Amino acid sequence: MGILDQKKILITGVLNDQSLAFAAAAQAQAEGAEILLTGFGRGMSITARVARKLDPVPEVLELDVSNPAHFDSLHDQIATRFGRLDGVLHSIGFAPAPCLDPDMFVAQWEDVATAVQVSAYSLAPLIKALLPLLTKGTCPSVVGLDFDATQAWPGYNWMGIAKAALESLSRYMAREVGKYGVRVNLISAGPVRTIAAKSVGGFSEFETIWAQRAPLGWQVTDPKPVARSIVALMSDYFPATTGEIIHVDGGFHAVGA
Repeated sequence: MGILDQKKILITGVLNDQSLAFAAAAQAQAEGAEILLTGFGRGMSITARVARKLDPVPEVLELDVSNPAHFDSLHDQIATRFGRLDGVLHSIGFAPAPCLDPDMFVAQWEDVATAVQVSAYSLAPLIKALLPLLTKGTCPSVVGLDFDATQAWPGYNWMGIAKAALESLSRYMAREVGKYGVRVNLISAGPVRTIAAKSVGGFSEFETIWAQRAPLGWQVTDPKPVARSIVALMSDYFPATTGEIIHVDGGFHAVGA
């Protein structure tokens, strides 16, 4: 019997079996949860293939966060399948290539707007659409994935600004839905070698620095510490924690040189 026994969980952002969302999905199942995944567009088939590596194989629902109609559709599909939700993982992020260019002045507003809409703003309509299902859940929890936006990181550029927006939004969402008993928290993860990370030009610098400075050490190839923390926040063991950013980074954020 696991800490998510009988819980109904939605996991977004599973791109492949190296993604943090996939690790979270596997960990949630190991702890007893019944899960659904989301994908969109041409990536739906990829998510469906990855889903077959999970046991039991979860269903994949379509969610393009840039399409407002998809949020209502997502609610209806989950209502039919689950009837309620106990947890949601927001693991959605994207920035057009100019936003990650070494020269920050290259990106135009259209590029930045896309990064902010997908990586930050999407949390709000996702919570709004699923709130009726979350209020039926037990100690419901929304968890988002973050990368410490209090620092300026090499190559992260406008995606860092989007993450800063996500951090602020998560606090406002916690304030907004706390009256319904819904918790909203972020996991500020250390760097993990995923496809998304490879698009960040300075990622190799992160790897070296983290291994050297994190007091507890850090393995960029091991997503399990992050996955376990996500599952912990979705459990009933943090009933009074909301609007928080939990660092799962080996302690890197807490030290200087």
